[in-house]
Amino acid sequence: MELNNLTPAAGSVKTAKRIGRGAGSGLGGTSTRGHKGAKSRSGYSKKIGFEGGQMPIQRRLPKYGFKNINRVEYKAVNLSTLQALAESKNLEKIGLQELIAAGFINKSMLVKILGNGQLTAKLTVEANAFSKAAEEAITAAGGTVVKL
Repeated sequence: MELNNLTPAAGSVKTAKRIGRGAGSGLGGTSTRGHKGAKSRSGYSKKIGFEGGQMPIQRRLPKYGFKNINRVEYKAVNLSTLQALAESKNLEKIGLQELIAAGFINKSMLVKILGNGQLTAKLTVEANAFSKAAEEAITAAGGTVVKL
């Protein structure tokens, strides 16, 4: 068996409907569009969310909430992740560059270190923000915290 003689399993592939190819095909004439009306015509496209003239759901439901334009979005990184990274790469300092190189973040992200997991390595950790628990755990392990 080679790539040039592969075929799909028998009965698994249907032939496409060839629409508008004459009366003899059984799919000529109106080409499965029925008679008259907007849907039978070329160029027809209904608007997204159109419900046949009924009041659309996005207008029936009330508005609520708001988007805070001053919200700062952080990528969360746990202490357990830092510990695993320090062990695997044998690091004493973990900053944004190390996290980017390891694939945890991309360079446009802000990082917040969270206190989930155990940290035994003595690390210097650079990040944009730290939770209280994470800060305490890093200093308790003999490391230092650097806020960017």
